[in-house]
Amino acid sequence: MGKVTGFLEIDRADRRYAPASDRIRHYREFMLPLSEEGTRNQAARCMNCGIPYCHNGCPVNNQIPDWNDLVYRGDWREASRNLHSTNNFPEFTGRVCPAPCEASCTLNIQDTPVTIKTIECAIVDRAWEQGWIKPEPPTHKTGKRVAIIGSGPAGLSCAQQLARAGHEVHLYEKNAQPGGLLRYGIPDFKLEKRHIERRVEQMKAEGVVFHCKTHVGKDVTSTSLLESFDAVALAGGAELGRDLPAPGRDLYGVYFAMEFLPQQNRRVAGEPLGTNEPILASGKHVVVIGGGDTGSDCIGTSIRQGALKVTQLEIMPTPPKVEDKMMNWPNWPVKLRTSSSHEEGAERDFAVMTKRFEGENGAVTGIECVRLDDKMKPIEGSEFTIKADLVLLAMGFVSPIKEGLISDLGVALDGRGNVQADTKRYASSVAKVFACGDMRRGQSLVVWAIREGRQCAAAIDEALMGETILPR
Repeated sequence: MGKVTGFLEIDRADRRYAPASDRIRHYREFMLPLSEEGTRNQAARCMNCGIPYCHNGCPVNNQIPDWNDLVYRGDWREASRNLHSTNNFPEFTGRVCPAPCEASCTLNIQDTPVTIKTIECAIVDRAWEQGWIKPEPPTHKTGKRVAIIGSGPAGLSCAQQLARAGHEVHLYEKNAQPGGLLRYGIPDFKLEKRHIERRVEQMKAEGVVFHCKTHVGKDVTSTSLLESFDAVALAGGAELGRDLPAPGRDLYGVYFAMEFLPQQNRRVAGEPLGTNEPILASGKHVVVIGGGDTGSDCIGTSIRQGALKVTQLEIMPTPPKVEDKMMNWPNWPVKLRTSSSHEEGAERDFAVMTKRFEGENGAVTGIECVRLDDKMKPIEGSEFTIKADLVLLAMGFVSPIKEGLISDLGVALDGRGNVQADTKRYASSVAKVFACGDMRRGQSLVVWAIREGRQCAAAIDEALMGETILPR
């Protein structure tokens, strides 16, 4: 423990946002980091608990008390080594993870957890600035070849681990650039893409071969991969969005969130939009249906595009502002969360169900809604209409897309339509084929994808070599 009485003497202090009036004018990150002294002080608040619940709260099982102590003592380089021993990409999680580790922190019983996410981000950003993060090519080659399909966080972490174990790794991505939803889903104001690009360069130096603009199941057959490689890992994500089959769904102006968000990321990157029609919120009344992170990203993007008004609808009732710690801790609580995008000017409405989309001349003009009671039943006489020129459906993702790769391979699916595989062997029902990340577990967090990619890499390495030294 860096400072035995730190949690008694030092109050919680976290990173701040740049003013909303400034940040909505651009798509750059706007988080203002703590000073070095401020970060060390926050690390000193760690109690080094006898049972560090933050370990289990963190899906990659970061050794949080250890690197808190190292930061407090000023040994940032060792803190980076420790952090990277469990997490391949802490600059991703330090920016976009909701920090379940902080919910599990013992100090969260008093609603003042250690600023774990902020300290994590400070460690890795300093490591990049100091040049401590370098390629780690293998010392020997195994002669085994592995194909990984999908270059999101699961595919990237799986590829990096296997390349470091000495395997020849080929990573296939259907889009123009690697990153999956890190690049094409999460807005640049939350995660600038330079963070992905420098990791890709590191991985190339470690031997990973990237095949972008290559859609497995269309451009390359799954059969050819099975014939050419000793193992194939499916890490393509859960891309099938949850639809809202209400009357008027086919009106012009009603889109999935993942038809809207990738376009803006491509604009920022200077990539062509392709054949898709431009979807813009400029000068429009925007309604976002769905209260999660994807909905929040739609809000922030719409505001930056110049929307007249943004409203977010959620079918669930308003969560409590403060959770019952004695009932919830150390588990992730359900409570009202206000994101930076909400603060930029969106209105939120809860316990609302969409009855139908209204339109004129084939284009959406409004949404007829009804309020729900505590039992999720419509309240008679509570109908109302919201003006809408653009509707974005952000109600989550239900499963991976079956057409093409999955149907061609013939892998067994679980009851939710995901590729069936356990968390020990990560093996599918088809020989040599493994699955990890959202394609296996369903829609989840970036940090869970990294965990599954690492564990899948260890399972593949063991299957190919009979044993593995890769950590799980």
